[in-house]
Amino acid sequence: MSGNGTAGGGGRDDVVIRVRGLVNAFGDYIVHDHLDLDVKRGEVMGVVGGSGTGKSVLLRTIIGLNKPVSGSIKVFGEEIVGLSSMELRGLDMRWGVLFQEGALFSSQTVAENIQVPLREYTRMSQELMNEIASMKLSMVGLPEDAAKKYPSELSGGMRKRAGLARALALDPELVFLDEPTAGLDPISAAQFDQLVRELQQSLGLTVFMVTHDIDTLRATTDRIAVLVNKQIKVGTIKTLIHDTDPWIHEYFDGPRGRAALAG
Repeated sequence: MSGNGTAGGGGRDDVVIRVRGLVNAFGDYIVHDHLDLDVKRGEVMGVVGGSGTGKSVLLRTIIGLNKPVSGSIKVFGEEIVGLSSMELRGLDMRWGVLFQEGALFSSQTVAENIQVPLREYTRMSQELMNEIASMKLSMVGLPEDAAKKYPSELSGGMRKRAGLARALALDPELVFLDEPTAGLDPISAAQFDQLVRELQQSLGLTVFMVTHDIDTLRATTDRIAVLVNKQIKVGTIKTLIHDTDPWIHEYFDGPRGRAALAG
């Protein structure tokens, strides 16, 4: 469960995402209460937690789509809390996001979907964008003829791969994955897990992945951040299985957790 990929020249101890004292709330309901988290360069960080613990909220806050009540979030050493969408553009180009269900535009072909970030952030020719889309499709294991298909013509697993291809369009250093294997059958999920790990290692990516799937955690992650009691605990399956928190203990030491550990 260890990763070898590193990005850039700073080594594995570089912190790509540094969260300090993060407070997220909706009305009077506090989701995160002074939460701290570090994600190191070149690692796959899995994020898990029970319903209502704010896994996707945390992801969306880190990429600037949700404004926290207070706290600091530094990505690549730059403070993002308080930045406008225009001020975030420079950082946007350095990360890619795969939202739940792939979040593809149904009226656009797969190639056109992959080219969305290229159109938004660059002024390259259509010919070059077509070449990049073809390359990204190959990178995620989709056939060349998928480029001209619409999302409705793809299987669930293919849509996830197409979404991942779009997330990789600008050659990001950091990738956010929100429930990447949700809704997939076990074989497709396992294949996607393997793809994520292979891409992380070959491209030197840092991966921040929200998931509920303990098999995905076992297959892909270096460390796991567990959202519990509005705070966060970080470890591995082997360390978290001994945690005394009731939810963590049940999640990692229940039947599925023991099976994953045995595997």
